[in-house]
Amino acid sequence: MNDMTNDELATFGGGCFWCLEAIYLDLRGVISVTSGYAGGHTPHPTYQQVCTGTTGHAEVVQIKFDPQQITYRQLVEVFFSIHDPTTLNRQGADVGTQYRSIIFTHNPTQETIAREVMNEIAAAGIWHGPIVTQIEPLDAFYPAEEYHQRYFQRNPYQGYCRAVIAPKVAKFRNSRLSSLLRSPV
Repeated sequence: MNDMTNDELATFGGGCFWCLEAIYLDLRGVISVTSGYAGGHTPHPTYQQVCTGTTGHAEVVQIKFDPQQITYRQLVEVFFSIHDPTTLNRQGADVGTQYRSIIFTHNPTQETIAREVMNEIAAAGIWHGPIVTQIEPLDAFYPAEEYHQRYFQRNPYQGYCRAVIAPKVAKFRNSRLSSLLRSPV
C-alpha cells in the first residue's frame, strides 16, 4: 500500500508552546501538533537549556495539517490572532528570546504567504504597535520532552493552564476564526 499523503508542515513560535498547541489541536484539518524548539545553535537542546536563553531557540509548535481541510494562510491568520506579535521577546509574563514571535517557513510559498498575512494584519491596524514577528526558513526542529506534549489536555487544572491557557482558548473560541474549529461553538 502506498502511503502518499499531501500533508504539510507549519512551524510557529509565539510565546509558550503550550498555549499555541492547545488552540491548534482544536482546528479541523490539523493532524498533529508537536511542541519543540527551533531557531537556535545548540543541537538537541533540553527545555532547561532553552529556558536559559543561551541556545538561541524559540519555543515553537510544528503543525502537521491537511491543506485540503485548512490552508497555510488560515494557520498563519490563527497565529496572528492568538498571541501579541508586537511584543519583542515576550508574551505576557513569559520573557526571553525563547518566547519571541516567529514563523519558520518550510518553503518559499510559505514565506510569501506569511509575509502577505503579516502585512495585511499590520495594515489593518489590529495591533497598537508595530509587528515584530520574525520570518525565516526552518533550519532544524527538535521535539520537546514528552511531558510538554498535549500539556493543556493532560493538565487542565495546573495553575498556568487555568490562568493563561484556558482564557486564550476561550477567547479564540469566541473569535472571528472560530469557524476553523473541529466543532465550532
